[in-house]
Amino acid sequence: MPNEREPREPVRVLLDENGPLLVEGPVEVTMPDGSTALSDRFLVAVCVCRRTRTPPWCDTSHRRHSRGRTAPSPSEPE
Repeated sequence: MPNEREPREPVRVLLDENGPLLVEGPVEVTMPDGSTALSDRFLVAVCVCRRTRTPPWCDTSHRRHSRGRTAPSPSEPE
């Protein structure tokens, strides 16, 4: 990323309580090891649950852990 930035509109970031951080793209993410990940999509989902297999991008792994059950399992009483 360049050190000097031209004036531009603010980047919109959407926070979802049970999901990823949604950022209007394109996006450049600097990883802890100093490497960078780039996405040129118009809306980018950045993982915040740390369960993703494709860091830093969300792969919806959070869905397997955050949704409540709708019906008891056959071995559980109702």
